Amino acid sequence: MPQPKLHASAAARQDSYRKRRENARLIELAAKGLPPLPVISSLPGWPRWKASVEAARQLLNQTLAEMEEYFEDRSESWQEGERGDEHQERIASVEAVVDAMSELNF
Repeated sequence: MPQPKLHASAAARQDSYRKRRENARLIELAAKGLPPLPVISSLPGWPRWKASVEAARQLLNQTLAEMEEYFEDRSESWQEGERGDEHQERIASVEAVVDAMSELNF
């Protein structure tokens, strides 16, 4: 027995699919804490961009704190060795990125 048709036409079926897809996209953005883009594509999405940059900044700060804690948990010989020096260079690189992000004017 065939299933009953949900949509009157192919156009209605396609319209329903587009609405479901857009709704899923909005739910995904909301889960990330980002506001939706403006409806008119020529309008800037400053609130969304600002929230995105702030989320990246917070993630980098968390990463930096974890890297520093990892370094402090290692033995003194490890810290003074080649691996410790490489780790300190990585920490300095992440700090440079965090500093550069703080200079953004959002």
